[in-house]
Amino acid sequence: MFKVGDLAVYPAQGVGVIEAIENREIMGNKRLFYIMKIMGNGMKIMIPTDGAESVGLREVITKDDIPKIYEILRNKDVTIDKQTWNKRYKEYLEKIKTGSVFEVARVLRDLFLLKSDKNLSFGERKMMDTAKNLLIREISIASHAEETKVEQDLKKIFTVQ
Repeated sequence: MFKVGDLAVYPAQGVGVIEAIENREIMGNKRLFYIMKIMGNGMKIMIPTDGAESVGLREVITKDDIPKIYEILRNKDVTIDKQTWNKRYKEYLEKIKTGSVFEVARVLRDLFLLKSDKNLSFGERKMMDTAKNLLIREISIASHAEETKVEQDLKKIFTVQ
């Protein structure tokens, strides 16, 4: 159970703040909702408290999780499926929707590796930016570091061969 003021991660949207916990009536049913404001874009999301886990709402990672994320990003010894871009896009979108920061890291790494081999589709480039931004914000919060520093760290990982 989250409290007002807690930071939480909503899959595919990123880190947000629980601004309120309110009873709302939706189609005749009263339910308790988290009112969450996403930090990246200011969007407000209502999440039923009794369904928060099933939609993937989770706590922000801890500082101890960061080395594992960087390890995933540094691992260039992976095979990228040579399937069509739209199948790959669907697969990566499903990974991002899991809400797992580790899956988001794998998507970013795979798209970066793919980019060094061929041109990415518009959708893949957009997804790469989304994955990068989700990681930067969450790592920044977990490590109490500026987002620009985290972004520089990611650039170093991807420019060192």
